[in-house]
Amino acid sequence: MRVAVTGGCGFIGSHVVDQLVVAGHDVVVIDPVRGWRNPAADYRQADLFDQPALTGALAGVQAVYHLAGAADVNAVAADPVRAVQLNVEGTARILETARQGGVDRVLLASTVWVYGATVGQGERTEAAPVDLSRAGHVYVATKLSAEMLVHSYHEMFGQSFTILRYGIPYGPRMRDALVVARFVRAALDGQPITIAGTGEQQRNYVYVEDLADAHVRALAPAAAGQTLALEGGAPVSVREIADTVCSLVRPVPVEHMPARTADYEGIPVSGRLAKELLDWAPVTPFAEGVRRYLDWLEAGDERPEGSGL
Repeated sequence: MRVAVTGGCGFIGSHVVDQLVVAGHDVVVIDPVRGWRNPAADYRQADLFDQPALTGALAGVQAVYHLAGAADVNAVAADPVRAVQLNVEGTARILETARQGGVDRVLLASTVWVYGATVGQGERTEAAPVDLSRAGHVYVATKLSAEMLVHSYHEMFGQSFTILRYGIPYGPRMRDALVVARFVRAALDGQPITIAGTGEQQRNYVYVEDLADAHVRALAPAAAGQTLALEGGAPVSVREIADTVCSLVRPVPVEHMPARTADYEGIPVSGRLAKELLDWAPVTPFAEGVRRYLDWLEAGDERPEGSGL
């Protein structure tokens, strides 16, 4: 199948490209930066707002994975207007170009952060109702808006879709700003690890290669019209991340600073639907994923200029 990946030179996108290539797909990557590259893919150095280039890149494509956008929550807070442009208008441009070009399906990268805006008790499913007054962070608002656009394009124009709500990803090629990467760098440098808040907040971290595997499986017809949570296997607290890093690298002091405004506190999310429809569940334990990240750092793989998402 001929498929396109926006943001395919970044952290998650490059792993998705790698596994799509291994699965035998013909892959077109749309990204304005050079980033991480797979020699078997076709790269188009264009952004979401270059309409002629976007139209050309999606010509003959049967499915497009839309991973490009603003994902660093601190950067979103610093420039919310730009984040809305990338995450909301950018999604609209992909949907419209796909519709005009007859692309069979759009697969949207979303996030488990949206569950912070849901109502209910206990473990949430993909059907949990959203209370927009609880959106909190602008990042969440942009992702909810993108999901709403996907549903509107389906209702109005019949555009097929799949929404993939990512757990918190980590692993080789991740951005230095991500918490696991920051803690590892501090330990390698012999510096204190700094935790925002108490350290008790939990996330279900998902190893990036497990996450990429789910993308390949999501091309299955059963995933059309579905929203799927791609969570990690077990909750891990920020303090446990620090302890894991200290055990794998070296012991360093752990210090605390004030918590971030509107941070995602972590909510139990069901992975049942992804298991039922895709036969997918994460298989990499957290500590093993951190060890693989350390191995990757030690191997000294060159970081491409401008690599990010």
